[in-house]
Amino acid sequence: MGTGTGNQQRRGDTRQRIQDVALELFAAQGYEKTSLREIAEHLEVTKAALYYHFKTKEAILTSIFEDLTRPIDELIEWGHQQPQPPSLEVRQQVLRRYSEILVHAAPFFRFMQENQATMRDLKAGESFKERMFGLHEILKDPDAPMADQVRCFSALFTMHAGMFVLKDLEGDPEEKRKAILEVAIDLVTQAHSGD
Repeated sequence: MGTGTGNQQRRGDTRQRIQDVALELFAAQGYEKTSLREIAEHLEVTKAALYYHFKTKEAILTSIFEDLTRPIDELIEWGHQQPQPPSLEVRQQVLRRYSEILVHAAPFFRFMQENQATMRDLKAGESFKERMFGLHEILKDPDAPMADQVRCFSALFTMHAGMFVLKDLEGDPEEKRKAILEVAIDLVTQAHSGD
């Protein structure tokens, strides 16, 4: 029984290593320019060993996407379970929790930002867009004026853009994250005050 768990753990570690190396290569040289052969070489495994876990680059990217966006799905589900329409406190909590998700998945979100054309052509890109609309639905009041709906969408955009624009700015990363979150919360609060 102990051996099965060990084998399962090793398999899980290998899958994670493949994801990590692939994401690093995708980010460094672009998704299109990265081959399965290069991923295998960086892992120091055969292509056959890589195929055991993933048959294509898109399968690797999809697995990374699914793992890193699972918390977004959970957040959307949590938001829908709250009394409707969501209170300002719920909307602010959605942004706080989303900020934490972005921190933990920063390499993938940077990859998405730098490879937008590729993401548009892949299933993961469309799926991510659906998740953003899901979060936006929780943040906005459907009967709110258009400017307030735009403020709510801008709050999400601020969080994404802030990760990329401010990453090269000097300063404490946590301080930058809090500043980005503060601006996003301000936008949603301003939109909510119009309810």
